[in-house]
Amino acid sequence: MTQYGADLLLVLILASLGLSALAIIISISRHRRNNPMASAVPGSGDDSATEAARKVLREFEKNGQSVDAALVSWSPDTLRKILADELPEAQVIVVSNREPYIHNETRDGGVELVIPASGLVSALEPITRACAGTWIAYGGGSADRRMVDKGDRVQVPPGNPSYTLRRVWLSDDEYQGYYLGFANEGLWPLCHIAFTRPTFRESDWEAYEAVNRKFAETVVAEARNERPIVLVQDYHFALLPRMIRERLPEAIVITFWHIPWPNSEVFSI
Repeated sequence: MTQYGADLLLVLILASLGLSALAIIISISRHRRNNPMASAVPGSGDDSATEAARKVLREFEKNGQSVDAALVSWSPDTLRKILADELPEAQVIVVSNREPYIHNETRDGGVELVIPASGLVSALEPITRACAGTWIAYGGGSADRRMVDKGDRVQVPPGNPSYTLRRVWLSDDEYQGYYLGFANEGLWPLCHIAFTRPTFRESDWEAYEAVNRKFAETVVAEARNERPIVLVQDYHFALLPRMIRERLPEAIVITFWHIPWPNSEVFSI
């Protein structure tokens, strides 16, 4: 398979995951509307919401398509209608390390817009646009700070604003420890069972925990109600779902990784 073919396959897989996540969200939302007294806190004695989500997943595994026929013939207009009908006034928050739009300084002092090649963006941006949601990400572009407002927000996409990009600032030490250190030198080789021993440093763990906490605080600050829908992307934020749950116990939090989960034999080593 060519690199282009591999990239296209990854985009299609991530798009499928995005729509799968949407179907799970809709299923849980329906359950809550039909059972207003049901608790959203795991372990509180009512597992019917969890079972509803599992039912959706089983349907996907069985026939490879959405429970809702409207998603089979997916289009941006169809997606907007589904969201308007099934999730009225819902707030969708996406959290990822990589941002969908990056602003970099040019040599002449201007600003250049960069759209990273990312299956994540291709899969989740249509949902975020359709919901007029909020995307929280690390602001790593050299001109990112110049383009945000006082709340560190910028409306995107440029020329046709549809949702809010909320940038989170990290120091060099935070980025080194959380991203390059714990996530990429520790979790990545661990999960891939790579031919190199994962490197775990206490300082990296401390940075990883601190950055996850910083993103959790940002999610809470951006949430407009007690039940936002939060999509957490990737192994950079393994601690984030629980941290969000501590502050927003009724939030719908869905987390997914694009790398495999290590087996018990790897953990035993």
